[in-house]
Amino acid sequence: MDKKPEFHGSDIEQISQYYHIPQEDIVSFGANVNPLGLSEHVKEQLASNLDVITRYPDRNYARLRDTIGAYCHADPEHIVVGNGSTELISLLISGLRPKKALVIGPTYSEYARELSLVGGTLEYYNLREEKDFALDVPDLLDALAPDTGLLVICNPNNPTSSALACAQLEEILRFCRERGIFVMIDETYAEFAPEPEAITAIGLVPKYDNFMVIRGVSKYFAAPGLRFGYGITSSRAFLDVLHRHQNPWSLSSIGAFAGRLMLEDDTYIQKTWNLIDSERTRLFNELRTWKGVKTYRPYANFILVRLLREGLTSSDAFEHAIRQGLMIRDCSSFRSLDGEYIRFCIMDPEDNDRLMACLRGYLEV
Repeated sequence: MDKKPEFHGSDIEQISQYYHIPQEDIVSFGANVNPLGLSEHVKEQLASNLDVITRYPDRNYARLRDTIGAYCHADPEHIVVGNGSTELISLLISGLRPKKALVIGPTYSEYARELSLVGGTLEYYNLREEKDFALDVPDLLDALAPDTGLLVICNPNNPTSSALACAQLEEILRFCRERGIFVMIDETYAEFAPEPEAITAIGLVPKYDNFMVIRGVSKYFAAPGLRFGYGITSSRAFLDVLHRHQNPWSLSSIGAFAGRLMLEDDTYIQKTWNLIDSERTRLFNELRTWKGVKTYRPYANFILVRLLREGLTSSDAFEHAIRQGLMIRDCSSFRSLDGEYIRFCIMDPEDNDRLMACLRGYLEV
């Protein structure tokens, strides 16, 4: 008998083929993308300005960096843009060439390949379930080996949806600066947080030059195909290295234009946050009443759930939901996440109600 393939959050095409369900009939709770979709204002402006592709983008992306600076309350001189956060991660690791990197897990990881290309190794410090995946900062600092060159933090973390407060981040940055450790903070989901300003490290950029914040528009602005990411750091030497190694015009003219539109779309930004925050609160409060699961306070736009019923696996829960056209994430593929866990993102209220109805009786029995 053929083994069922291992699916990830964006594998809707493969899931559609495997289960013989048309893609348009599947509600994706696995990809963590804004359920509002691309902003209508952005769509209209892009359609009216397609001739932007007839011109090269500004090599320095000055207007775009000004827009990012206004959006993030950051100095444009501290900002670098790239072809998605993936390019910036690659440039960061190739520029630093760390012999050893430590990643806070459980988390998704795109770092192992880049580290292997520069001869580095990757180790994990795992958040503990008994602490609801909240980071024990002193314990982490004790775990940093003397030869660690890079520390990677996802804040909020995926898949746990846990987050570090700004004061905790500063404690880590101060310690790492004293020991020559560079810190990469992936804030892909920070804008979804109940209080984004309470967890973002951007306000610490002028004070500490041993870290970079990385963000993009794939999740919050529902634009994974645009491939627009940006990094913020006050390390002048490191910015110089990035600029020397980055290909010119890394971000397309249409990407730069769309990026400005997205970050200036205050109506869409507020509408997104209102939807996610209200639905996240509602779903979390309901899940806490279910006897068959344990859930963890979410800071991102997704919720992690541990299945407690004996004999019920995350694969079983995935199968039950997908048969009803609801694609959640089976978290068994996440390294070091021991136990049976599922994860699903916040969609619109009607779809969320469908998922709750699908899972309620199945998980509680």
